[in-house]
Amino acid sequence: MENKIPRKITFGEAFFVIVFLVAALMSTLMLFGGDPHMPILATTIVAALVAIRAGFKWSDIEEGIVETIKMSMQAILILMIIGCIIGTWILAGIVPTMIYYGLKILSPGIFLVATCLICSIVSLATGSSWTTAGTVGIALLGVGGGLGIPLPIVAGAIISGAYFGDKMSPLSDTTNLAPAMAGANLFDHIKHMIYTTGPSLLIALVLYGVIGLRYAGKELDVVGINALLDTLGDQFTISPLLLIPPILVIAMVILKVPAIPGLIGGTLLGGLFAALFQGAGMSAIIEAAHFGYVAETGVEAVDELLTRGGLHSMMWTISLILLAMSFGGTMEKTGMLNAIAEKILTFARSTGSLVTATILTCIFTNLTTGDQYLSIVVPGRMYKNIFAEKGLHPKNLSRCLEDSGTLTSPLVPWNTCGAFMQGALGIHPFAYLPYAFLNLINPFISIFYGFTGITMERLPEAEVQEN
Repeated sequence: MENKIPRKITFGEAFFVIVFLVAALMSTLMLFGGDPHMPILATTIVAALVAIRAGFKWSDIEEGIVETIKMSMQAILILMIIGCIIGTWILAGIVPTMIYYGLKILSPGIFLVATCLICSIVSLATGSSWTTAGTVGIALLGVGGGLGIPLPIVAGAIISGAYFGDKMSPLSDTTNLAPAMAGANLFDHIKHMIYTTGPSLLIALVLYGVIGLRYAGKELDVVGINALLDTLGDQFTISPLLLIPPILVIAMVILKVPAIPGLIGGTLLGGLFAALFQGAGMSAIIEAAHFGYVAETGVEAVDELLTRGGLHSMMWTISLILLAMSFGGTMEKTGMLNAIAEKILTFARSTGSLVTATILTCIFTNLTTGDQYLSIVVPGRMYKNIFAEKGLHPKNLSRCLEDSGTLTSPLVPWNTCGAFMQGALGIHPFAYLPYAFLNLINPFISIFYGFTGITMERLPEAEVQEN
């Protein structure tokens, strides 16, 4: 019996699957308070049923799922190692040392600039915007209120700094997720983001400096900050030598050391420094690498800041990636992504319009699905082949995903990131939105580069012909 050739999936069928995904996510996240995992799994099933109805075999769909998951395995391994790094670096006092010296740069005349920089340093050290805003951010908000600075402005500076680190830190899950979706190298991705994120941060700092001039000369209440400093100093040996591991990680980025060996080296350094500087035994080092560090200082802000990390902590994100890859593999193997991409390509003919379409899709995904990860995963899978066909290097796509998907998530009240920031800081996202300068400026710089061609690196000619 002759095998039936599946017909081409129509745009209407593919769009139906996307609508189902949006509806399932919105209802689960907003009405039932669930995580995005089950809606994605349900949508994958719906997509498979639509494909089978069009004549596809389950074996072909399964093959697409497995092949797509294979593409994300490097990112999954990196995430596991990063969990180990975070746990060992906190145990070693590396992260506490970075936070300690970051807090030391506070100055009354440049409070907003210092707030943005401190949050940048802490989030670079931890790879987490949520942890930064929920701990140091709360302390800074209290200090700003004591100075008479409007709290939405302070919150905007906190958000800008926190998401700078979330976007640029190799310890951040979104920083690893974006290049995984686009097919780029982690360290190439981070270096490429400097072109958009660097100018965005500088402009934001200038704006915070201008706003902060009116508050220069006022006395700074540093009780909350001193409490953090004293606790960190009591619990850990603080030394400039503990800055060596993060400096070496930065050096590895510059020297293009492969991500997995480089990060494993960072983990080993964390264990070594934990033993040398904090007197940690092998059992404590293994425990921190596996399950993370648990702070028991008695100071809630410090405990919340430092209780994190470990391989085990990455399993939530890894399971989401596996399910998202299953969905993406089904959509790609059956031609659903191509059906959507072909429709978009009728509007996105130039590099600038393609970049704009990518950024707007990420923002739309943040608005409709309420999840930061999906604003990276779904557009990443949709546009990967389009960027390749136009001869654009994958790191251009991964940069666009973070310039918009990562940075606009805290600006949406019903997004998981926006909801967390509102709960942690007590400021509505629409109130701090006008002052989250980094988050607002970065997407426009990315679009500007798209239309001008600045930093838009192209693939080698041989790879373009291959595609």
